[in-house]
Amino acid sequence: MALGRGLPRLPPGPRPGRRPYCAQPPPGGGGGDSVVRIPWAMRLRLQRGRQRRREAAAPPPPRAGQLLLRSRRPELSQPRSVTVGRWEQPRLVSAGWKHRKAFGDYFQLEPSQEAAPALPPPAAAGPRASFAELGLQPALLSALPGLAVGRPTAVQRLAIPALLRGRSALCAAETGSGKTLAYLLPLLDGLLSRPEPEPAPEPGPGPGPGRGVPARPRGLVVLPSRELAAQVRGVAAALCRPAGLWVRALEGGGAAGGLRRQLRAPPPGAAVLLGTPGALRAALRRRLLALGRLRWLVLDEADALLDASFAALLEEILAQAPPAVGAPGPAGPGEVRTQVVVVGATFPAGLSQLLGKFTDVGRFVTLATRSLHSLPPHVQQKFVRLKCRDKLTELLQLIKDRRPSAGAVLVFCNNASTVNWLGYILDDHKIKHLRLQGQMSAASRAGIFATFQKGEVDILVCTDLAARGLDTSSVQLVVNYDFPATLQDYLHRAGRVGRVSSKVPGAVVSFVTYRWDVDLVRKIETAARKRTDLPGMESSIKEPLPKVT
Repeated sequence: MALGRGLPRLPPGPRPGRRPYCAQPPPGGGGGDSVVRIPWAMRLRLQRGRQRRREAAAPPPPRAGQLLLRSRRPELSQPRSVTVGRWEQPRLVSAGWKHRKAFGDYFQLEPSQEAAPALPPPAAAGPRASFAELGLQPALLSALPGLAVGRPTAVQRLAIPALLRGRSALCAAETGSGKTLAYLLPLLDGLLSRPEPEPAPEPGPGPGPGRGVPARPRGLVVLPSRELAAQVRGVAAALCRPAGLWVRALEGGGAAGGLRRQLRAPPPGAAVLLGTPGALRAALRRRLLALGRLRWLVLDEADALLDASFAALLEEILAQAPPAVGAPGPAGPGEVRTQVVVVGATFPAGLSQLLGKFTDVGRFVTLATRSLHSLPPHVQQKFVRLKCRDKLTELLQLIKDRRPSAGAVLVFCNNASTVNWLGYILDDHKIKHLRLQGQMSAASRAGIFATFQKGEVDILVCTDLAARGLDTSSVQLVVNYDFPATLQDYLHRAGRVGRVSSKVPGAVVSFVTYRWDVDLVRKIETAARKRTDLPGMESSIKEPLPKVT
């Protein structure tokens, strides 16, 4: 029997798949079976005409290499030449990221310049193109080559002359711009230009001569972490050595006698003391430290120092310091006034209230760079919308795709438990790494970041403990495994790459998982498209401070 035998024959007319006509209702909307038959070829020409008109109205696809924002969907990419108006609402890639179908989408901010904005070209530096022109003493200038420091950055050219004149100041600059030297050099210059004899030791209780004499530094730098205190101590020691000064770092978390041994270790009478709020308050309560001779006080990374865990400690320390420069009331005969410098990339809420308890904040001078609160224009930043279960796979792929000479990697998590869990997974995959989080003991934390800085291990899984102030010039990739909780935290994390001392700008990859993460990403994308600062980053000081001239 032949195949198909017995099947009914098709009636004469158009074969299946060939539609010479398309029946549509008449324009008047008449009922019944009356239709207007439009030839299929004419219908096809109409569709093609509408498609051509849509393509003509759409913007041309941007050319490669000239993009400000690169999207997975080319129609949402933005060329560098396009400027979004102040009141214009741009089309956002992340606009639909709260929908479940958005998983897998991404966009990328392309670098718009090669060098960090903190280091302007020599032609634009003006009369303060070198440290010698800033008025620093020769002993300090001789130490700069040993730190591989060339010409001053924007914040250093702005802050050093003002601080040398004795002004109390709020010094705000983007991350990785050289703020440490901006406050250390004027502090040490003041110690050299206004020397004071060391007070004679007085006998105190307890065995041994001078057992009860507290340390009396003239300069104090308060820092939020032991790792940052150790780093700043290394820089300060290199500057102090040619000048004949001594610096000491105070670290807490050890045994009861640890603070006493640190403060009374030789050489005696260190002029500069660095410490964390907890260690400094403990030393003050045990009368191992006195701040009566204090002339310079620096609060580094102010937003971290005013965190809930540090605010009460810092207030107790400031209450025992001499009145600040610009404090209400005339200075009495022989009264010591302290120059206060508050340093940070962002200033938190409550700063003016805290400083106002012992000084007139209105007399502070504001030292702020132009790139403050802006996204780093020289760093590539990628945002990927992912399901929570896909983040680990994406991270492992990023690590395995790295070249052997690709530099170090920082992986940020929002809490200590995630750091520990992620560390166990990396151990299972035989990936060598280090972990750093605030719940580790002081003995466990000691030396971890120094090992990472030396390059012995090139992957560090950490919390925001490593996001502020630390020198990460060897880092070329930052991965936000957990998206940061605030825009301030994002700026600090992104500032771990593209620093002044970095060889290459590096890149930042952020995993966007939750709906509240999308809200922050929309603000970042809008600021990037409009080329404006991130919203809500203004200083907490309500009244405008006088600008330096």
